Amino acid sequence: MKKIPMRSCVVTREKCEKKDLLRVVRTPEGNVILDETGKANGRGAYLKKDKEVIEKAMKNNILDKILEVNVPSTVYEEMLNKIN
Repeated sequence: MKKIPMRSCVVTREKCEKKDLLRVVRTPEGNVILDETGKANGRGAYLKKDKEVIEKAMKNNILDKILEVNVPSTVYEEMLNKIN
């Protein structure tokens, strides 16, 4: 049986399968991107694919604290578009 990769959502602290989460990465250059491959180089954070979770992360600046950089609103908009 193949092992299923599990990751924790930074908002809910819930353990989920990697495929059920969105990965946001701060690249070594300091840019913040939505990592669709799951393999981008840099510091990553996982968010559950849920509108309420993404909105809570935006409201409380959770990604800003974890990635130690200001996350542009375009990244949040891109995540919301991904789950719809």
